[in-house]
Amino acid sequence: MSKIFEKRAADLGIILSDEMKRQFSKYYEMLVEWNKVMNLTGITEYEEVYEKHFLDSICIVKAFSEKNIFLSDTTKKVIDIGTGAGFPGIPLKIVFPDMDITLLDSLNKRVKFLNEVIAQIGLADIDAVHGRAEDYAKPGLFREKYDLCVSRAVANMATLSEYCLPFVKVG
Repeated sequence: MSKIFEKRAADLGIILSDEMKRQFSKYYEMLVEWNKVMNLTGITEYEEVYEKHFLDSICIVKAFSEKNIFLSDTTKKVIDIGTGAGFPGIPLKIVFPDMDITLLDSLNKRVKFLNEVIAQIGLADIDAVHGRAEDYAKPGLFREKYDLCVSRAVANMATLSEYCLPFVKVG
């Protein structure tokens, strides 16, 4: 476990348990291994993954510190649009295990990777779904069902807003 990552998470108010550390470590191992046969990320060096993927994913708590959305006792429903290799959804699930998270990605091979990560690191209440945001945003199962929609490196802000807004509950 990266001591820098552990300290920077603590600076965000996130104290990593031994189980969380184990999960991040296994996630890193799987990311690097699967990346050898499919393009999941250009960043594979240990410290860089912990900083540029894991820490960056959980830094979202800074945007909500006043509202305590992540630290409240109620389970939050979160969707991660264009999750790719699981960022930011899986790191958020590791540090906030009470969240109910949906990982949405348009490539089925990445969804297979995500399902394997979910199984191997022992996460519950997290689903990887194969599909496009434009299709799942239509009225039905996913529209207006989430407290929060997150995404990283998918599109410019205007386009990303169009992708994400339909998934968030009214109000």
